[in-house]
Amino acid sequence: MSTLNPLHTTPKTLSNLARRRAVEKAFAFVCLAATCLGLLLLVVLLWGVFQDGIHWVNANFLTNFGSRTATRAGIKAGLYGTIWVIGFTGLLAIPIGIAAAIYLEEMAPKNRLTEFLQTNIANLAGVPSIVYGLLGLAVFVHFLKFGQSVLSGALTMSLLILPTVILTTQEALRAVPSSLREASYGLGATQWQTIRHQVVPAAFSGIITGIILSLSRAIGETAPLITIGAFSSISRVPERLQSEFTVLPILIFNWTTDTKEGFKNVAAATIIVLLGVLLAMNSLAIYLRYRRRTL
Repeated sequence: MSTLNPLHTTPKTLSNLARRRAVEKAFAFVCLAATCLGLLLLVVLLWGVFQDGIHWVNANFLTNFGSRTATRAGIKAGLYGTIWVIGFTGLLAIPIGIAAAIYLEEMAPKNRLTEFLQTNIANLAGVPSIVYGLLGLAVFVHFLKFGQSVLSGALTMSLLILPTVILTTQEALRAVPSSLREASYGLGATQWQTIRHQVVPAAFSGIITGIILSLSRAIGETAPLITIGAFSSISRVPERLQSEFTVLPILIFNWTTDTKEGFKNVAAATIIVLLGVLLAMNSLAIYLRYRRRTL
């Protein structure tokens, strides 16, 4: 009586296996080629920006206000406005987003209401930014009478990034092993103690990454702030939440459309400064994650 060999393969099986491997290799090559092409285009774009603008970045450029002459134009108002808007956006959106994510992921009962909330949060994350600008214009500028102020801009940008903060925080919490929670409960900890001392610290790196990605999106948005009436040029810096403001992306948009000589270089220099701010934010996130792992 013969026994079947589980390793026995027919020519047809070998042919199918070879075909699958060929398809896998072809797909991997296409993905690699697409990645390399995207990186190459990004390098070419950044090289052009740095060539046009690096010589314009100096102390006067950072401390001057806007001007009709390219050689005297600066980004002081936009830089201060960006810091004010993004700072208050973070103060508003981050605590609310993290608290909502913790409730939905760790505490909320799994019922139809929770599913309804999750579905709508996911949908809101994909809404075009201009829609948030229209909402901010209707609610914060006109209905609540905040006007074209830092407060209106920060509230609008908070609504824009809040769904992303919630979703990324939930993903970070979901990645924490259930065994960690069970071990904490087994030692007598309450649910809140488990969340505070075990789950959130374990998910800290993912939460920080989500926050930085959200703020990076907010710092580069132009459409919502133009919609609520942020100024394209202003000769003063914000001093309070009710102050008028402009931001770096709006300055870039304004200067790239200016046909006067030199403003193309001014826009490129502003892009370099904005990239520097984004790099600083991401470097801070990497540092915080590293410190968390070494503690």
